[in-house]
Amino acid sequence: MPKFLLRKWHGYHVIALLSVAVMFTGILTYYQWQLGLLGFASLGVVLYLIIRARIEFERELSEYISTLTYRVNKAGEEAVTHLPIGILLYNENRDIQWTNPYLTKIAEKDVIGDSMSIFSDELIKQVNEEKKRFLLNVKDEDFRVYHEPDERLLYFINVTEEQEFKDLFEREKTVIGLIYLDNYDEVTQGMDDQIRSKLLTQVTDSLNRWSKEHDIFIRRTSSDRFIAIFNEETLKTLEDNRFTILDEIRENTAKEKISLTLSLGIGSGELSLRELGTLAQSSLDLALGRGGDQVAIKEKNGKGRFYGGKSNAMEKRTRVRARVISHAIRDFVKESDKVFVMGHKNPDMDSIGAAIGMLKIAEANGKDAFIILNPNDVNQSVHKLLDEIEGHRDLWAQFITPEEAREEVTDDTLMVIVDTHKPSLVMDPKLLEKMDRTIVIDHHRRGEDFIDDAVLVYMEPYASSTAELVTELLEYQPTQPDLDVLESTALLAGIIVDTKSFAIRTGSRTFDAASYLRSRGADTTLVQKLLKEDFDQFVKRSKLIEKAYIYPGGMAIAKGYTEETYGQVLIAQAADTLLTMNDVVASFVISKLEDGRVSISARSLGEVNVQVIMEMMDGGGHLTNAATQLEGATIEEAEETLKEKIDNYFKGGQ
Repeated sequence: MPKFLLRKWHGYHVIALLSVAVMFTGILTYYQWQLGLLGFASLGVVLYLIIRARIEFERELSEYISTLTYRVNKAGEEAVTHLPIGILLYNENRDIQWTNPYLTKIAEKDVIGDSMSIFSDELIKQVNEEKKRFLLNVKDEDFRVYHEPDERLLYFINVTEEQEFKDLFEREKTVIGLIYLDNYDEVTQGMDDQIRSKLLTQVTDSLNRWSKEHDIFIRRTSSDRFIAIFNEETLKTLEDNRFTILDEIRENTAKEKISLTLSLGIGSGELSLRELGTLAQSSLDLALGRGGDQVAIKEKNGKGRFYGGKSNAMEKRTRVRARVISHAIRDFVKESDKVFVMGHKNPDMDSIGAAIGMLKIAEANGKDAFIILNPNDVNQSVHKLLDEIEGHRDLWAQFITPEEAREEVTDDTLMVIVDTHKPSLVMDPKLLEKMDRTIVIDHHRRGEDFIDDAVLVYMEPYASSTAELVTELLEYQPTQPDLDVLESTALLAGIIVDTKSFAIRTGSRTFDAASYLRSRGADTTLVQKLLKEDFDQFVKRSKLIEKAYIYPGGMAIAKGYTEETYGQVLIAQAADTLLTMNDVVASFVISKLEDGRVSISARSLGEVNVQVIMEMMDGGGHLTNAATQLEGATIEEAEETLKEKIDNYFKGGQ
């Protein structure tokens, strides 16, 4: 307890004792006045001493308080003067009214009356936005600034060392990469051991030089796989260089008349090594699903970045995978009570043809199957095919609407998705969510948006069409499906449409599939009938092409009339036609669809990866064939966005 409180406590007791003494002395005076007078004299002396002690106590207390106040004020002044924290007061005009010596020392002059911009233009911006806390760089020093808008007061705390440690941590974070030689087995099949060894040595030497140049730890885990470990700083350098190792491997092996490409899956972020490894494998799967010859980078937020993808996926010579997938599908079908087949929204010829093929596989294995089709969402190009199907009573009976399918679905129903792998693009996303077992069959390059928990995925970007993949699956069914003329013709039409009559993305297996369908009764004359174009559509497409112009880089861009709508097929056909013009390496057609969205169809000859450009606009597709649809945008806005993305692509944004 403080001394003055003790004294105060004692004072209360003294007063009480004096009161008792006065009473006692008064009683004593009544009986013997001589002793009473002596007692009162003694009390007077005691009272004098008490008053004197009280006065001395108050003087000492006053001196103590004065000394303490002085010390507190002096300590405050010392803190403001010498504390390594900047303090600044400003007025309504953002001029400096006062600073402590710490900020004056940083400014190297008296700044009172100057604008706050003397420290940084960013400072005024943050103050105007009334940010309570922000980082600021002043003369190569980092400060965390705390702002009190009501007081017009700023505190500057130097965090340069903290930021340096943070930057060091960010630069040194571990990154894991998995490297895969895309088509090593295909290229080296039947190759002489000496030539195979020479090829692998050449690739390994290139990778070792690359790893030494960028300080990467790299080790081979098998003949066609490597693991690479490096840090975030190296990853940034590699991204700035656009992963030139991809071009180096492709070009060096091309000199040996062998087309060997590289895919790299990278996992980065603040994760454990195990999680980084899982992320790297997921990235590699994504890169391979997109056709290979590229780098896919994933961070813990799941977002991906892609580089490369300059070559088409190489066709696989062996059909072993097709046979294995065909048998696996047979097993899944037999375990189901019924099979639903569903394509993408606004289905085209490939989607309908592939769906019919999967229908026949289910029938060959003794299961009821149905194709889900929304009659109000049908591509104009398939109207003639659907008219033919309506005349085929048994086949048409197996087409049902999404509403009917929802009523029929059970826990044992199998869903087969064809010609898309994106849940947002399927005919009925709500129905997909209800399915416990889903199979995905697609020929598009894989995007980030993918159907989760599929029991079987068969994606081959080298294939011309999903109809080609399904035709091969039909061939390997133990019980051969019974295809009639219309069914086999629908599959052949899907192949012909997606290959532009076997002109693009056509491999030997494409012709094999077409040959099989022809042997099963496919009618090429009927195909031509189904693909015939309306005269008015031809004129409309010609007018659309007439509005085209050449953007720098050989990019042909055409846009439709604002007040007119166009079908998706017509837009795609216009893009194909533009690609046949001289000096055009890629074409883009922009127009409004009937549902109000703005669609962009993109085509290229392979020099430009239009898939990457369309992915920048939330679309997708192939290296040479891609598209996107934009909600709530005008044709002019879509045009400006497209030009911006094309510019980014050529600046290295791919």
